[in-house]
Amino acid sequence: MRNKFLLFCLAMLCTTALGAESLDRIEPPCWWVGMHTDLQLMLHGRDIHDAKVTTDASVKGISVTKVTSTDNPDYLFVDVRISDLAKPGVYAFNLITPDGRQFDFDYELLKRRKGSARRESFGPADAVYLLMPDRFANGDPKNNSSSATAEKADPKNLGGRHGGDIQGIIDHLDDIYKLGATTIWSTPLLLDNESSYSYHGYACADYYQIDPRYGSNELYRTFVEKAHNKGLKVIMDVVPNHCGTAHWWMKSLPSRTWINYPENLKRGGERLIRTNAAMTTHSDPHAAEVDKESCVKGWFDTTMPDMNLADPLVRQYLLQMTVWWVEWADLDGLRVDTFPYSDKQGIAAWTKGIREEYRNLNIVGEVWFGDVASCAYWEGARQKDGYNSNLPSVMDFPLTFATLSALTQEGTSWEPSMLRIYNSLALDRLYDDPSDILIFLGNHDTARLAHELGGDPEKIKMAYALLATMRGVPQLYYGDEYGLTSADGTVGHSQERVDMPWGKFTRSQIVLHRYVADLFTWRKTSEAVTKGGFLHFRPDSRNVYVYFRTGKKEAVMVILNGGKEDYKVDWNHFLEVTAKYPQKGKNIITGEKVRVDEAYSVAPGTAAILEFR
Repeated sequence: MRNKFLLFCLAMLCTTALGAESLDRIEPPCWWVGMHTDLQLMLHGRDIHDAKVTTDASVKGISVTKVTSTDNPDYLFVDVRISDLAKPGVYAFNLITPDGRQFDFDYELLKRRKGSARRESFGPADAVYLLMPDRFANGDPKNNSSSATAEKADPKNLGGRHGGDIQGIIDHLDDIYKLGATTIWSTPLLLDNESSYSYHGYACADYYQIDPRYGSNELYRTFVEKAHNKGLKVIMDVVPNHCGTAHWWMKSLPSRTWINYPENLKRGGERLIRTNAAMTTHSDPHAAEVDKESCVKGWFDTTMPDMNLADPLVRQYLLQMTVWWVEWADLDGLRVDTFPYSDKQGIAAWTKGIREEYRNLNIVGEVWFGDVASCAYWEGARQKDGYNSNLPSVMDFPLTFATLSALTQEGTSWEPSMLRIYNSLALDRLYDDPSDILIFLGNHDTARLAHELGGDPEKIKMAYALLATMRGVPQLYYGDEYGLTSADGTVGHSQERVDMPWGKFTRSQIVLHRYVADLFTWRKTSEAVTKGGFLHFRPDSRNVYVYFRTGKKEAVMVILNGGKEDYKVDWNHFLEVTAKYPQKGKNIITGEKVRVDEAYSVAPGTAAILEFR
């Protein structure tokens, strides 16, 4: 017994002689002076609870204001005050546990970019290009697999990793720009270390690390810089609602309240509690509490534990993480996955925190509803129950569904199919700012546009004519500009998230791409479309939808003929618009001249875009 005691004393003396113990993790990994967002460090190390944390008292501008321990002794949350006196540099911190162990660590504060807080974002003048990096382009075959990740590359597996990466995106920046897009939205690039089906990236394993199969944190920042040099903006896809079961903290959660239903970890497989996806319970005045709880607290999937945004520590962690990436990578906007699945007050506070740091930053929430009222509940602050999500934009699923239905399903003489688009837009009064809503024809979670429209090239062109001229911020989905579908014609995520066949496009695919590129390149030049007003005319039994985009000196008239006969324009019907603008114009698709005092017709199943300048 005496020998054991002597060995213990010797070990303690050696520890003191060699210096302090080290921490396993410090997050965020760095910060900046002049930030509005409070800094709360999450420290991870062995038995550091109830420790005292201090900084050098002689150093001005930085101090520890609060230290919070949780029920997990290996975590500590440290609130750090950074005053106006703080300068960029490395600051020393000292941590001493109640039993006398010492952990010293350095923390770096960086200088912000000039004008960072007032950075401009994306909006109605932009066109967003959505891509899935694993399926877009493989710029560096050497990183297809990684020794640090579980799943290896398997291009023949529809649900496996195929090798696309950040370098592949960089290599095709010119292609994106030439398409007429101005902004890139990539599905998540952060580490997803699930053993299978990890390519989509929505099961994060480390919020501060780019997946090595895509590249590195530095390469991501290089990508953003190169995109900016091309005149392209970059949106990051963030997922505050859930992480992945392979996240490093899942082996030892920071606290019992860090995730919802932690008991799911012991249930396994399909027995765990998943969300009921009943997102309307947030705004339903009659909803039962059990239904609300199931939506908010249930796990999104068996591999996607639900984050508890009602917990202030969780919310601050996710806020800082998001702000860190905006600041570090110089981002231009955010898209938020599964927004209404979270605690509604918690996610609203998270959004508010981001907007307080970056007042101009656009944030688009995924709110997957088929009706406008449910969608609009999550945008702006005009809700009857007083709720304010602080979201400036949402994804316009109702318009997507209405457009696809109008182009594929028969109507009646009383309710023509084109009326579905008109009726969806007639509810724009429910939005604070409908011009900022993200509009789209498809994305990574929906069927391919060409599949939805039966491969009909004219219907696809009609859909793109609407997307390029409609109010809102248009979003294109990679490959749809070529009319890509799954190899076997079936639907489903794995089948339709196809690899972009660079250099192997057919003639008909190239023709469609040219049409889309011409359309969106022209869109950049149209003040009426990118900044103007919107006025539409109710479709009658002929099933033709006509709307105008109006600017100070120009107007754009869009005619979507969903009928079965030629549509002969009755110019007198549109005098309230046309009388205010030049009487001569042109069809921007065909180049033909147009006069409002001459006959003009549009063939059935086609679109016309007439510009009057």
